[in-house]
Amino acid sequence: MSTATPQDQDNTDDGGPAPALQGRVVEALGVAIASGDLPPGSRLTLEGLQQEYGISRTVARDTMKVLESMNLVYSRRRVGIVVQERRFWNVFDPKLVRWRLASDRREIQYSSLTELRIAVEPIAAAGAARRASAAERARLTSLAADLRRLGEAGELEAFLAADIEFHCLLLESCGNEMFLALEGMVAEVLTSRTKQGLMPFKPRNEALQAHEDVAAAVAGGDAGAAEAAMHHILDEVRNAMGLR
Repeated sequence: MSTATPQDQDNTDDGGPAPALQGRVVEALGVAIASGDLPPGSRLTLEGLQQEYGISRTVARDTMKVLESMNLVYSRRRVGIVVQERRFWNVFDPKLVRWRLASDRREIQYSSLTELRIAVEPIAAAGAARRASAAERARLTSLAADLRRLGEAGELEAFLAADIEFHCLLLESCGNEMFLALEGMVAEVLTSRTKQGLMPFKPRNEALQAHEDVAAAVAGGDAGAAEAAMHHILDEVRNAMGLR
């Protein structure tokens, strides 16, 4: 099914709508691969993509480069472009996280990502209690207060923005560059949960209190309390979503 008009086709290589068009094709193919509609071993060709999406060869080739950089496909001479086995995917790539959470496999993905967060974020909170700057400690405290206010008001969009900043700031301030690399993944998980209607209209008081407890423990330099409070947040997430 073509996603471009003939005019789009003519302009894709001269500074016209190519980037936006390429993004749409990447999104369509990424969702198809993540959902299993294009299972591992499926073969694609540049010519086939040109015909299906009404794109130029340049856009088709650049689309494949994006997917190849995520290890979703690989290219071999005399074989063509092949969808890669799942075990080779760059599973922490935020785009792939978003695509998998949009598929009918979302429950498995939420479960895996929540387990990863349970393994990482409490330790990150403890690290932040030891290493965060004074400005970072103050910002976490302010964000926890914002979460309380926005959550009780039912302002979910603003709550989401503050929640993403809160969790990413913990990853940034913990002093572990490996944990910091996961902030895009965490942001996608939080965003998807809200966009898919999996957040209550007003967040539970236990969750709001746990965020305040994390911020207070980090501000006070209490690593053990920060770790325990973050465990409480993620246990609440797992229970609220019915994850095993």
